[in-house]
Amino acid sequence: MFIVNSYALAVVFCFITMMCWGSWGNTQKLAARSWRYELFYWDYVIGILLFALLVAFTAGSIGSEGRPFLEDLGQASAGSIGWILLAGLVFNISNILLSASTSIAGMSVAFPLGVGVALVLGVLNNIIFHPKGTENVFLLFLGVALVVAAIVCNGVASSKVDTDVRDPKENRKGIILALLSGIIMSFPAAMVYNGMELADFAHPTPGMVTPYTAIVVYAVGILLSNIVINTLVMRHPFVGEPVSYKQYFSGSAKTHLVGMLGGVIWCLGSALNYISAGKAGAAVSYALGQGAPMVAAIWGVFVWHEFKGGGKDVNRLLAAMFFLFILGLVLIIAAGN
Repeated sequence: MFIVNSYALAVVFCFITMMCWGSWGNTQKLAARSWRYELFYWDYVIGILLFALLVAFTAGSIGSEGRPFLEDLGQASAGSIGWILLAGLVFNISNILLSASTSIAGMSVAFPLGVGVALVLGVLNNIIFHPKGTENVFLLFLGVALVVAAIVCNGVASSKVDTDVRDPKENRKGIILALLSGIIMSFPAAMVYNGMELADFAHPTPGMVTPYTAIVVYAVGILLSNIVINTLVMRHPFVGEPVSYKQYFSGSAKTHLVGMLGGVIWCLGSALNYISAGKAGAAVSYALGQGAPMVAAIWGVFVWHEFKGGGKDVNRLLAAMFFLFILGLVLIIAAGN
């Protein structure tokens, strides 16, 4: 299987992760013109599973190092599989909440708040349970603190947006969903690492799985949990009228493909994040990948104009947010080098 053997390449992969995790929400925005997010989410999950299998049977099965995908899956212990399936369930709950928040408050609010909170709490989880690769905890915490400050700037900017542009009541609901999503989203990565080899991908511990197997099992966990969770959300949506499976199957091929593309983008980022975790360390790779809010905020501000009409004060807060995010990410990179 393909293995990352340099810290520099691991950082590059983490940046691609950041771009992917911060960009998949654009497909939801595109589909939202004629498609509810609950229906979009089914295609998104299908896209995740299909791409996970593609990666596992290609990069996860080539070369002479490590165990190829099918061999690795066959030797995996029940405990390893169980932890990763549980991670898929927990992630799915958080991501549905994030999707709901995006549909209500927009990408530039939902992602910085939700994923930003997940970054802070998730880094703490990974430092406690999987400290390998965290060379300078002080720099890591300082970087995370700057990200927190960026999140605060985003929240204040959101509160200042003209009420003619965004309904205050709905905006509060979107913020609450984003924060709840972030708290829940902070746990899945550490759960995955409980079942995934981190020390040596070339000579993985018996019973533990490689990143390629982990992403497939994770995707299966997301799909299985979605049968229950998303069905409930379809019947009892956070906003709007209930939707049905009949509506889903009546969607156009183009609409379904847009949703699947979103899943592919997210899964590419996740696969690269797991692949780079062995060299960069769990905490650093997770923290870099969760720089996604900055990417999502860029899309939301400059492409979707979600803060249009906010005035000079809002623009200053957004500029401060971007600056703090960038500086925080630089310190996070330095922490693992």
